[in-house]
Amino acid sequence: MCERLCSTEDCMPGTGTYLRHGYIFASLAGYVLRKNQGEELPVISVVRETETQLLPDVGAIVTCKVTSINPRFAKVHILYVGSTPLKDRFRGTIRREDVRATEKDKVETYKSFRPGDIVLAKVISLGDVQSNYLLTTAENELGVVVAHSEAGAQMVPISWCEMQCPCTHAKEFRKVARVQPEYLQA
Repeated sequence: MCERLCSTEDCMPGTGTYLRHGYIFASLAGYVLRKNQGEELPVISVVRETETQLLPDVGAIVTCKVTSINPRFAKVHILYVGSTPLKDRFRGTIRREDVRATEKDKVETYKSFRPGDIVLAKVISLGDVQSNYLLTTAENELGVVVAHSEAGAQMVPISWCEMQCPCTHAKEFRKVARVQPEYLQA
């Protein structure tokens, strides 16, 4: 706090700063931003970490964890936007009709997701403080990417709608994602 950033000869003060004795000081803890505005001196500002938070946006691919399911939808916590982890927890909902592109009326939520599953989804509408982000898995590349069997083993996809436990060989229904190479971590 009260860190001296630069001289008024080098920059103009912006938000989150104040002037004292020809120097610009930070008035809050955060990130220093320096923006050039034409031929004038650059403006130096300080923004809080929360102001630089990445937010899920419509069309963004998100990685989420299923927290609960019912016959109409699955509730999730959004963990990543693209490959960027989120600092805050955002909630999402995958409605029954947004699970897959075909035969939407025949979708059964419990045959698509289970609590604890890690899912790739796309944001189709923004949430607010009270509501959740609406998500879809209605593309081949979207759906469950990691699931654990009742035996606790990580299951292996065997089709677009089934995964199998490598220990017990038990099969469970899931809306399986056809994972693209850019989403695989080395």
